[in-house]
Amino acid sequence: MPDLLPLLIDIAPFIAIGMAAQMIDGALGMAFGVITQTLLVSALGVPPATASASVHVVELFTTGASGASHIWHRNVDWGLFRRLVPFGVLGGVTGAYLLSSVDASAAKPYVMLYLTGIGFYLLWRGLRPWQPRAENPRFTRPLAVVGGFLDAAGGGGWGPVVTSKLLVQGGDPRKVIGTVNSAEFLLTLSISIAFIATLGFAAFTLITVGLIIGGVIAAPFGAVLASRVRPRVLLVGVSLVLIATSAFSIYRAWPII
Repeated sequence: MPDLLPLLIDIAPFIAIGMAAQMIDGALGMAFGVITQTLLVSALGVPPATASASVHVVELFTTGASGASHIWHRNVDWGLFRRLVPFGVLGGVTGAYLLSSVDASAAKPYVMLYLTGIGFYLLWRGLRPWQPRAENPRFTRPLAVVGGFLDAAGGGGWGPVVTSKLLVQGGDPRKVIGTVNSAEFLLTLSISIAFIATLGFAAFTLITVGLIIGGVIAAPFGAVLASRVRPRVLLVGVSLVLIATSAFSIYRAWPII
């Protein structure tokens, strides 16, 4: 027991971070990768490729638990799911191999700038009077390729890119969030395999274990929130998370702003 106590003290902060990040991600369809990637790279100095690999190993567990919970609560549009997954996997595997050999982070501030603008647009839509529309989103295949690529190359991006764009097109927030979260498991599986093939199992650390424990504990609660909270509230929540995480990423990349 004396040897176990220091281990628990070391791992406790990462359990808490995993719980908080997954609670937000499960309810709003984004932010787990952004939050954990920021911690590993900015606070701990982990190389981007190793950090992204570690995050995706964690997300194998958190997205699996979150996706199962969303399916249980009937938050998934299976037609949209089938359109997103194959092309998301294609983009994700490409991004993983690229990041393993080339630093693709230079373009990330520009992507985050775009996402900040999308966040403000969604906030405007959420605050003005409107009636929720259950439209069938278009251009889902190229969107999935871009989202998968950015998720692997930037350590996070599937949720912010895909969720926000589907909501801009008028998708039902509950179904969009549930479907994107469920599809993310297969995307994460493919990216993790690609990273393991190029980097090995070096990404699996004590930090990873803590994030897995916290994320899995919190995953079911996010799906419950998504199924019970009103669409307007979900839309405003998505926009605020998108603005905050994107703006912080821009600040980290361009501190002179």
